[in-house]
Amino acid sequence: MKDDQENKRQELPPDAQLVQMAMAHWGSQILYVAARLNLADHLSPGPRSANELAEATSTHAPSLYRFMRTLASLGLLTEDATHRFTLTALGEALKTGAPGAARATILTIANETWVRGFGQLLYSIQTGKSGFENMLGMPIFDYLATKPEEASLFSETMVGIHGTEPPAIAAAYDFAGLKTIVDVGGATGNLLATVLLTYPESRGVLYDLPHVVRDAPALIQAKGLTDRILIEAGSFFERVPSGGDVYLLSHIIHDWREAQCLAILGNCRRVMKSTSRLLIIEMVLPAGDTPHPGKMLDMMMLVGPGGQERTEQEYGALLTKADLRLNRIVPTESPVSVVEARID
Repeated sequence: MKDDQENKRQELPPDAQLVQMAMAHWGSQILYVAARLNLADHLSPGPRSANELAEATSTHAPSLYRFMRTLASLGLLTEDATHRFTLTALGEALKTGAPGAARATILTIANETWVRGFGQLLYSIQTGKSGFENMLGMPIFDYLATKPEEASLFSETMVGIHGTEPPAIAAAYDFAGLKTIVDVGGATGNLLATVLLTYPESRGVLYDLPHVVRDAPALIQAKGLTDRILIEAGSFFERVPSGGDVYLLSHIIHDWREAQCLAILGNCRRVMKSTSRLLIIEMVLPAGDTPHPGKMLDMMMLVGPGGQERTEQEYGALLTKADLRLNRIVPTESPVSVVEARID
């Protein structure tokens, strides 16, 4: 189906393709409203009409009907002859707590703050500075530190965006014999838990800011790993836990400007043993015109936290400045690769 849609898009004349790209934010806002109204949860028990849902969703019934009809055209719902709507498999994925965290992801990336923030892209391209910081008056991660509920939603969003990566990383990279795995900036521990479940002889240390790791115990307990993961709160700009055989930096380095990246890498290097490995897990950009999701994400890094995605050569240069050596890059079945660094 996806290939058919892509072929149809490419069959359009260039002007129509550009207009279609420009209208993409309409779909984003439609999904956001569906998530805000909890429509998938309301429809979970079975078919219901817009009139039946209007009171529960605090909406105008005729407008809600038109909205649900649109969702049906997008494949989230189906409408029967009595104008009652039922969830499709696609719509089921929008329910609260559904695998993949789609609802949380939509509520983050399509909410007003993030939409307005990305609207600062021109400012970022003109200045090289974070558009979010220009809009909010503070860095995006400082903003999240003042909004505990949004911070929790953001952590769940990271699971939603990068959900396919942990099993792909555990399958592609050999962690055998690595007794202590330190996940630096590991949020709720989703990646670390996945690796430890694959390698039962290893133990882990989850390290992140206090307001971030507060949601980690629930996930770790649900995975049955409470006795194998030590949670430690702190800032990777100040220190990194010692004693690791391998240090993970998953979607950390792309968030920050070079000076901040070198501070993080320097703190990791200071505690690494001669045999330790540092694994930077990111979307390594291909050179030239080759399409890659990381090239779109690079725009979010520019306008959001002010960081960037990098090519293999750019990672090599960054690691050299941190007195580390790029040993190899291990591709995975997901869009990310594992950039392995060692001490020279």
